[in-house]
Amino acid sequence: MTTSDLEQFAAWLEELIRRRGYDIDSPRGGGKSRLADEAGVHRAAITRLLQRQSMPDLETTRRLAHVLQVPVREMLIRSGRLTEEDLPLPSLPDSARPGGASRHLTLEEAAAGLGVPPEQREMFMRVAGQFLPETSVRPGERTPLASD
Repeated sequence: MTTSDLEQFAAWLEELIRRRGYDIDSPRGGGKSRLADEAGVHRAAITRLLQRQSMPDLETTRRLAHVLQVPVREMLIRSGRLTEEDLPLPSLPDSARPGGASRHLTLEEAAAGLGVPPEQREMFMRVAGQFLPETSVRPGERTPLASD
């Protein structure tokens, strides 16, 4: 990790934290404390990161990703700790590739491929399932992609 990695990551994370409604700019805004409480981490870890003093450890990164609703994969890549090659997304089934075979993507595969957190996948599948043709079956069974 370089100083540049820390600077870029902290800048990206600051903006994300603000977009999620945490007031980290005013001294009495309480945003850092609220974020730390909701993530279950020490406030000092948030402060050190925002002051560009240190990168959070893996557990803190995981907890922040959950609270900020961003995949851990994205946090690790943006932090410079790992690359996209280190953390490849699951391969698309043949049906999602041009000229692919007839295998269809399941709602579970779509959720995983899109980085939907496990605790939100059931809701994702219920909502996404509403857009599938009537002939579609339960989540987990093969359903056609819009491009099929």
